[in-house]
Amino acid sequence: MSKKRSRRSTSDRVTQFAKQVVAGEIIAGPHVRDACKRHLHDLATANERGLRWDLSLAQRAIGYFEDVLRLNGGQFEGKPFEVLPWQAFVVGSLFGWLGADGFRRFRTGYVETAKGSGKSPLAAGIGLYGLTSDGEARAEIYAAATKKDQAQILFRDAVAMVDQSPLLAERLEKSGAPGREFNLAHLRSGSFFRTVAADDGQSGPRPHIALLDEIHEHKSGMVVNMMRAGTKNRTQALIFMITNSGTNKQSVCWEYHEYGAKVSAAGAAGAMPGDPYYDDSFFAFICSVDEADDPFQDERCWAKANPSLEHGIPGMKYLREQVTEARGMPSKEATVRRLNFCQWVESASPWISGDVWLGARDEYAAEQLRGRRCYGGLDLSSTQDLTALVLLFEPDDSDPHWRLLPYFWLPEDGLAEKADRDRVPYTTWQDHGWLQTTPGRAISKLFVLHQLVEVADKFDLQGIAYDRWRIEDLKQMIADEGLVLPEFHAFGQGYKDMGPALDEFERLLIGGALRHNGNPVMTWCAANAVTAQDPAGNRKIAKDKATGRVDGIVAGVMAAGRSIAPPPEAEPEAGIILL
Repeated sequence: MSKKRSRRSTSDRVTQFAKQVVAGEIIAGPHVRDACKRHLHDLATANERGLRWDLSLAQRAIGYFEDVLRLNGGQFEGKPFEVLPWQAFVVGSLFGWLGADGFRRFRTGYVETAKGSGKSPLAAGIGLYGLTSDGEARAEIYAAATKKDQAQILFRDAVAMVDQSPLLAERLEKSGAPGREFNLAHLRSGSFFRTVAADDGQSGPRPHIALLDEIHEHKSGMVVNMMRAGTKNRTQALIFMITNSGTNKQSVCWEYHEYGAKVSAAGAAGAMPGDPYYDDSFFAFICSVDEADDPFQDERCWAKANPSLEHGIPGMKYLREQVTEARGMPSKEATVRRLNFCQWVESASPWISGDVWLGARDEYAAEQLRGRRCYGGLDLSSTQDLTALVLLFEPDDSDPHWRLLPYFWLPEDGLAEKADRDRVPYTTWQDHGWLQTTPGRAISKLFVLHQLVEVADKFDLQGIAYDRWRIEDLKQMIADEGLVLPEFHAFGQGYKDMGPALDEFERLLIGGALRHNGNPVMTWCAANAVTAQDPAGNRKIAKDKATGRVDGIVAGVMAAGRSIAPPPEAEPEAGIILL
């Protein structure tokens, strides 16, 4: 593809970055420092090892990004791709180093940085370069993942970059409706760029470049192995992996993290063929803070995990907000340490710390909440488990706080035995009125619904959030009994619905706007609550990871979700329409 010459193509930005990192002029973590030392050592020993540093190839690839590509999204929409120093080091290293056979030296690239550093557009750009400008006939470029929807994320970035670039838009053919594209074709070279996933059932991909996003989400090495197996007949093939730090040190991501760190350290120490972890085909750029660093105490180490921070990405304000929100929330702290500061942490941490929850305790009676608008969340058990209804009351002129009012039920028969088995004082809670029982050995839904009628008569209840998969059965039961209740609203239990609701509950609690009445059942649920997170950062309460019941917290989160739901559209008034 023809293009204008990059204004910055006369300097060796790869070596410049390496020298600045080693000299301490650019703040970097231990593994990046090793990667830079490795580059400088390779320059000094290239001739005797059969390697060759071709500056013109490095400059050409970097220039492609800046002269051809355009960014997309938010404030970057349509702007030229300004290659940051660390990105120049990655791109230049991958395309500028040649092996003894004269072909590309690095066959695998592994990049691990904090969230929001710009690694996704970097990967998309590498794929587009491989598609249009790498000199490979019939190049196959894949955005690969375990699931199709995950692979589409990176591919959509590439499509958007094509749309923004006049040079690419006129040279590439897109297949698929707008927003649903599935293939980019470079007809001149017979090359294509598309997605592939382990669940496709597709066999025989022969990638020239394979882009693998969010490796920490991969449960096995299946996708990496599938891509690697297809490169055997490609002399210039590259597998390029990008990821945030993960939680599971038994994962394929941790294996590559550890291997990349050791290869970088060995190269920095001057390893030669035959030495442990000598691997001239593997490139790693692994961001991390040093072991002695605590990013919650010292902002000076933040740039080690966030290589774009000096250029305002993602920004000090954003990171400070993340740290502030995480204080007092163990699970939030773990997430922030992992996503924003590249610290591998265990995922099963309690969501709410005792200090935060107990600090929100206040004494108030249900009668004090009459007349205030409230929203309900109902987690109704189908067998012998805990059932929870939680009401969330809005602030009013006399009280600036949101107030929780929880109700709990368990079956009456066998309550003492259940208390012994679960090692939880159910009978004591029942004696003090914190827990109610329903007749029989299983939860009586009708009993709960009749009590719910009494609650609805007492308070200004705007609606009740309930599991969408079971809502029709519940509505039918209400209709059969002739009960008059506020409207039940379907509420999904997955990340889509739970994510915003959990964020809102957490925001109120951490910000000091939420108060609860000290119900020990609710406190028990809060102490048990653990969150799970999807690749997009959305969270939900993970019942399968909890150490005890979390139904009260689930109901409270649903109530918070209902409080931020848009109001229903008003019914049009009847009347005569004149035409």
